[in-house]
Amino acid sequence: MITIALSKGRIFEETLPLLAAAGIVPSEAPESTRKLIIGTNQADVQLIIVRASDVPTYVQYGAADLGVAGKDVLIEHGGQGLYQPLDLEIAKCSLMVAVQNGFDYAEAVKQGARLRIATKYTEQAKEHFASKGVHIDLIKLYGSMELAPLVGLADAIVDLVSTGSTLKANDLVAVEHIRDISSRLVINQSALKLKQARIQPMLDAFTATVNGRKN
Repeated sequence: MITIALSKGRIFEETLPLLAAAGIVPSEAPESTRKLIIGTNQADVQLIIVRASDVPTYVQYGAADLGVAGKDVLIEHGGQGLYQPLDLEIAKCSLMVAVQNGFDYAEAVKQGARLRIATKYTEQAKEHFASKGVHIDLIKLYGSMELAPLVGLADAIVDLVSTGSTLKANDLVAVEHIRDISSRLVINQSALKLKQARIQPMLDAFTATVNGRKN
């Protein structure tokens, strides 16, 4: 059995054409069922639906053979025990620093400054501000990040930005780009060796589809 770990929403939807290229069609959509294990038209392939942040862990420990995870999640996880052969170039967005409209960010990040940063991307926030020589106090949040500057919990947030509409709706502005984010295919290293005959054709199909889009 080949098990593929996916998260609901945008990543699942944008992975469907890649799965189809490998001849794999889910029997149900995650939004239409409470099942966490979903079968496919291939008797030896199943999907498991997990939180986006948990995909690397399921793959690392062999509960899933393959998975699709954002680069942001993989950096926070550390990537241990994972083979990352392919940028699928889906679920694209940017990791940004954002502040409340009117906050003087340029003045606030002068060398030696200290800021309160709300984020769930703690490792990337630490790395970014350390490179600027800015001291930070990290406040870890898991949702409603935009609220933190509005109620005085933090000076700035580090979060994923796609269209920027949520920031705008909450009177926040993106002031600094940290990195571009897209989703990667991750494979359990042991599974790649033991199940190569089944996994390699999937990898080839995904690669051909991604390359075809580029051309």
